[in-house]
Amino acid sequence: MSQPRTILITGVSSGFGHALAGEALAAGHRVIGTVRREAAAEAFEAHQSGRAHARLLDLTDTPSISRVVGEINSEFGPIDVLVNNAGYGHEGILEESPTEEMRRQFEVNVFGAVEMIKAVLPTFRERRAGHIINITSMGGTITMPGIAYYCGSKFALEGISDTLSKELAPFNIHVTAVAPGSFRTDWAGRSMRRSPRSIGDYDALFDPVRQARNDKSGQQLGDPAKAARAMLEIIETDTPPAHLLLGSDALELVRARLADSVREIDAWETLTVSTDG
Repeated sequence: MSQPRTILITGVSSGFGHALAGEALAAGHRVIGTVRREAAAEAFEAHQSGRAHARLLDLTDTPSISRVVGEINSEFGPIDVLVNNAGYGHEGILEESPTEEMRRQFEVNVFGAVEMIKAVLPTFRERRAGHIINITSMGGTITMPGIAYYCGSKFALEGISDTLSKELAPFNIHVTAVAPGSFRTDWAGRSMRRSPRSIGDYDALFDPVRQARNDKSGQQLGDPAKAARAMLEIIETDTPPAHLLLGSDALELVRARLADSVREIDAWETLTVSTDG
């Protein structure tokens, strides 16, 4: 067995966080998981391993984040791995979606993750060790109609992760942005916030997209347990990737998007270089 680690995972009550916590506990690691409700905390700590510890935390409550992380360090010793998993999806045509929904989306998916990173970094730097995994999405590279706020938040977290990996490399701290494709989680189900439809001009474009997403919910190709085992594998390597796609759909769609980008860059190269002084 690999050396046991202390892993802090945000949002362990469902989805990737739940799957990763289960696989990490089975592998012998100690897991501190954040949840938002007392019942979820009790359920998590009932794990038979005795190594599952829950902390109540709302990522929109910024002052509580550093306090909770400090308490974890005091009680359990240094954290080895932070997994920023907590987040949710927003679905809605941009013109129809209240801007407040975008603020809430970024508050959880981006600002909450950044505050968690800031809270663990002093100890990581002091020890010259640590691994930060930010769960982003293939929607941090590709886009599709109706999830502008969600994709925007994941593009932001991808960029932050990439920059952070360069800032922390001198301290032997690794950062990996893990970008899943479609997996059998609650993302498209109860975890999705949907803005009401109101503008008929978008019906033909978006109604089939929304219907297809509803129809496929719970039947996606990706297996969360296998995704969890993949994340545990990169924790074990001395040279983890800065970006990791999960799922054959993510691989196909992201490769196609990058190829399209190269073709567009080439097509407009003359105009691009014409601006040089």
